[in-house]
Amino acid sequence: MVILMICSICPHKCKATRELHTGEGICKAGTAPKIARISPHYWEEPCISGDKGSGAIFFSGCTMKCIYCQNYEISAENRGVEITPEKLSEEYKKLEEQGVHNIDLISATQYLPAILKSFDIYKPNIPIVYNCGGYERIETLRSLEGIVDIYLPDFKYSDNSLGEEYSGVEEYKEVAAKALAEMLRQTGKLKINDDGIAQSGVLVRHLILPGHTKNSIGVLNILKENFDSNITVSLMGQYIPHGKALNHPKLNRKLTKREYQKVLDHLLALELDGYAQELESADDSYIPNWDYK
Repeated sequence: MVILMICSICPHKCKATRELHTGEGICKAGTAPKIARISPHYWEEPCISGDKGSGAIFFSGCTMKCIYCQNYEISAENRGVEITPEKLSEEYKKLEEQGVHNIDLISATQYLPAILKSFDIYKPNIPIVYNCGGYERIETLRSLEGIVDIYLPDFKYSDNSLGEEYSGVEEYKEVAAKALAEMLRQTGKLKINDDGIAQSGVLVRHLILPGHTKNSIGVLNILKENFDSNITVSLMGQYIPHGKALNHPKLNRKLTKREYQKVLDHLLALELDGYAQELESADDSYIPNWDYK
């Protein structure tokens, strides 16, 4: 495991000093991975979770600082327990033995050197999913080529000012579009087997924010104009205010049916392939119990 690094893993390229247990960067992470939960997970898209679940590994911390994150306790507050690459590789085996459809690495970018080492120790015989916020460096993604089978990124914003205000990132639209193009170059269009389970490719998520249907329509337009039939979209209506969003004048409520339907209608008009999550999914019961095990 890397004990000391000057970090430029993510697009912030903050060149912060990171030691084993502590870090000075935007993510505040050390080089030792911290996890909040490892278990089969049944609440991803149907082609990811299937009936046996996705082998989810929730990493603590994040390279983005979304004020509305439903995993705010672990993403912003960095709560979790440290794990070594050796132990992480053992957890892959345990999940695989439980029969999950894939290994789902959730918000893992800040710990990538240790994660790459874990795959040197053991590479599972099921697909590897890279579940991220879409704000990724091309150079970092290239280190995952041949390891990641399925990319599951967000595409959050068509309005860069929202990225700055809500997630603390600059030029989100441009960075995410380039990252998505690289993901597609590596793995291609989403491929699903006869059992309805994804085997490779890219599935891009977009979470509709209350009061921001214009942003969502802009995101769908970007995906259509740049990727068209090569991309599969998961339109998400599960927004519930968490973290700092609870006190935000625009983000402190759920979506309305009218907002959701407006964006859904645009998705259908563009004839983009994918999934649409119903408003009933906006429920805290879908958030995992952070047992730090």
